[in-house]
Amino acid sequence: MNWIDQYQRKRTTAETAVESIKSGDRVYIHPGCCTPQHLVDAMVARKNELENVEVCHVLTQGKAGYVEPGMEGHFRHRSFFSGANVRQAINDGRADQMHIFLGEIENLFIRGILPIDVALIQVSPPDEHGFLSYGVGVDITMTAAQTAKTVIAQVNPEMPRVHGDCFIHLSKITYVVEHSTPLLEMPQGTPDDVSLKIGRIIAEKIEDGSTLQMGIGSIPDAFLAALDGRHDMGIHTEMFSDGIIPLVESGVINNSKKTLHPGKIVSAFTLGTQKIFDFCHDNPFIEFHPCKYTNDPFIIAQNEKMISINSALGIDLTGQVFADSLGFDFYSGFGGQVDFVRGAAKSRGGMPFIAFPATARNGTVSRISPFMPPGTGVTTTRADVHWIVTEYGAAYLHGKSVRERVKELIGIAAPQFHDELTKFAGEHKWI
Repeated sequence: MNWIDQYQRKRTTAETAVESIKSGDRVYIHPGCCTPQHLVDAMVARKNELENVEVCHVLTQGKAGYVEPGMEGHFRHRSFFSGANVRQAINDGRADQMHIFLGEIENLFIRGILPIDVALIQVSPPDEHGFLSYGVGVDITMTAAQTAKTVIAQVNPEMPRVHGDCFIHLSKITYVVEHSTPLLEMPQGTPDDVSLKIGRIIAEKIEDGSTLQMGIGSIPDAFLAALDGRHDMGIHTEMFSDGIIPLVESGVINNSKKTLHPGKIVSAFTLGTQKIFDFCHDNPFIEFHPCKYTNDPFIIAQNEKMISINSALGIDLTGQVFADSLGFDFYSGFGGQVDFVRGAAKSRGGMPFIAFPATARNGTVSRISPFMPPGTGVTTTRADVHWIVTEYGAAYLHGKSVRERVKELIGIAAPQFHDELTKFAGEHKWI
């Protein structure tokens, strides 16, 4: 049977396909802009027929009906990295947070620690050889689908066909559900004046010919805006957004000096708007790979002059960075921050940056705090941290004593908090 015949045989409706989900199953959902909302809605509609179904994924977009009140006993969500659509359920105790580096999640599927029964994915239509593209979200999804017992694919002509290690053959798909719909957009926000200042401070410290990783948020795009006029920049990242397009078009990003995958942008997924989806479609300048590759610190470190730029909720005076929780509430997850901090630190000429505004809540709270708020978890440890940047400057902490770190961090805190931070440090004999 050729693949065209297989395709016709596997075609069905979402409602019929999700009947393969049984009570007690673990269901994986394709995350980010690739979230297959049509399949998710069909699964949730079966709630009264299902018990104890675990739904797992990293950050998804759209409606997560399986975490709504009343779904207890039917669905339970396991979050590898939480977003706004599941955060409340996690902190209300109706869903579970799991702390893990993004680059290590796939090993849980491969080793059978978290076996996947059903994978809900969204892909492009097949090419002439029967291969469908994971589009702008290879991330951990390709490995989840490769190890799943059942794969339900929402085949969407709106999904870009991208290049790299990013395809699934029709023979590996159990059910095909054709459904055309625009991808869910996740704009990263317009940088404000503070973000732009932070972006300029970072940009001043890096050399032409560097390879860049940018995390989620407005600061990475602000940094990109500060690169106008620079030369021979490259990209090796877990994700990118609309902000790279002007720099590619102007030639600032050309990947010519990369020591790994020269000439190519390397990423695992995109979070952005239709503009970036169109940019990625059939573009050989970009290669998508799974996170187990893009986020492997040993792979990352092979890029010389590797620059990682990630954000955080804050830092204490000894250098402990918190980005995934605040107090006893979980906010997001580890993501790829530590993967890239460690990879950039081991790169020849590499520099890992963690950047955030100096204050929160309209200037009433310092993000550089005397100590970790009770209940808050450490994301990036004291031993991992290198550069910390706020709008007031950059502090280099690696290889510094606690006394030296305290002085560096107070120097980039908002001025109205200098006395408070200095007093606390003095009382604890840190300075």
